[in-house]
Amino acid sequence: MSEQKRLGNLLSGVMFAATVVTAYLVCKEFVAPYMSKALDPDREKRETAKLKAQETLRRIRNRQIRDSDDSEAKDENGYPHAGRTGHVEDLVLDEYENMVALEVVAPEDIPTGFGAIGGLEDIIEELRESIIYPLTMPHLYSHGGALLSAPSGVLLYGPPGCGKTMLAKAVARESGASFINLHISTITEKWYGDSNKLVRAVFSLARKLQPAIIFIDEIDAVLGTRRSGEHEASGQVKAEFMTLWDGLTSTNANGIPARIVVLGATNRINDIDEAILRRLPKKFPVPLPDMQQRRRILELILDGTKRDADFDLEYIAKVTAGMSGSDLKEACRDAAMAPMREYIRNHRAAGKSMSRVDPKEVRGIRTQDFFGHRGGRTFVHERQPVYSAASSDVQAQVEELEDTESLS
Repeated sequence: MSEQKRLGNLLSGVMFAATVVTAYLVCKEFVAPYMSKALDPDREKRETAKLKAQETLRRIRNRQIRDSDDSEAKDENGYPHAGRTGHVEDLVLDEYENMVALEVVAPEDIPTGFGAIGGLEDIIEELRESIIYPLTMPHLYSHGGALLSAPSGVLLYGPPGCGKTMLAKAVARESGASFINLHISTITEKWYGDSNKLVRAVFSLARKLQPAIIFIDEIDAVLGTRRSGEHEASGQVKAEFMTLWDGLTSTNANGIPARIVVLGATNRINDIDEAILRRLPKKFPVPLPDMQQRRRILELILDGTKRDADFDLEYIAKVTAGMSGSDLKEACRDAAMAPMREYIRNHRAAGKSMSRVDPKEVRGIRTQDFFGHRGGRTFVHERQPVYSAASSDVQAQVEELEDTESLS
């Protein structure tokens, strides 16, 4: 009788254990995912972002396939002739690559091209010849082997507001390469080791989408100089980035570098780690615009803006020496507001309704509108006009600015 009782207790224990295990598996596989989705307030946002990323990748891959007449055509180095790297259905991403894929931008979604950049013609031409063409049409440079391949890294540096980020966007647009706009938040995770896996995912995704450009704005904040008191996780991320950037997997079996370019922009080049600078062999200084470049920038900014018949663009280009492209844009914005501000105040002073404002009655922008405001009101008219073609003082100031600019 005791033997039967022990056997019954054993069977009961086994059944209880099986029930617990079954309940655990059911909760883990079905209940927990459902509850996490149901209770996650950002679930719909993440799902939408994931679908958008998948659609962007699909468009990039379809464009790469359309650009190639023959999927099997390759040169002697093993390069596809027109950037084709496979079929859409072949693109399988892991968990971390899916997170990085949210930062991929299709070239056709970037509105900025080289035509929207004022000046910098020399830099634009060299970017075309040494980066865009080798990156997207490597068969044209196959006679030079690895020497004429696209550089592994490009750095745009110079004062703030001079068009570094705009140049990066234009390179992505004109080249048609896959553009990964990498942010610090993308490769920063709270779990130890996840940031390294995300960095690895950046390069593995770029290899799947090559030709690809990995753009890091303010690269000094991400890959700055390594210091002894630096956090361990930050140092590991930098080491992982450099290893994948210039490591054993950065070339194919023939020793030809992968068609991946890391494009960085900074206004603090001295804060970038020396090992990172070595991996950025192409460095382009983007200085403050000279007079001709300022004139071109002003033409682009004021294109479509109503201007007075006596508006002197040449004079504005002269007296804005030392201003960046961003400064010029803000100056044009303030100047364009002066006619509208004047019209609104006159309209209100006449006791008319603001709902009946006619934009066609607003006067064009004048040269005087560029010379500052006080209390929201242009003060040029309260004193002797700053602008006068016959003014010797103004002419002397302009000549002094020109001399200073030529010396610098």
